[in-house]
Amino acid sequence: MPKKTIMLACTSSISTSLLVAKMQTVAEQRNTNYHIFATAAATIDRALTAAQRPDVLLLSPQISFLAPKVKVLATQLHIPMAIINMHDYGTMNGQKVLALAEALLTS
Repeated sequence: MPKKTIMLACTSSISTSLLVAKMQTVAEQRNTNYHIFATAAATIDRALTAAQRPDVLLLSPQISFLAPKVKVLATQLHIPMAIINMHDYGTMNGQKVLALAEALLTS
């Protein structure tokens, strides 16, 4: 299976970087190969249209208000998108957030 790319976006990508690390740890423990990265809300459009665009996009709860606008672009590019559950984000539950991304990848 080719490597899949999971993009998380939040206000400034600082707190999400910790969640990315936790997700990567879970992925490595399960021997799955993902490229997981965080980006700031201001760069979502560029990241979605980059040459190496993500296979899935997860928005942090803090920027959920951007979801309708971002969903339009993500849909045009056939990139599934979801908002991370607030509790899972707050507790930095890498396992549940990775499961959310994987569910989007297989849908």
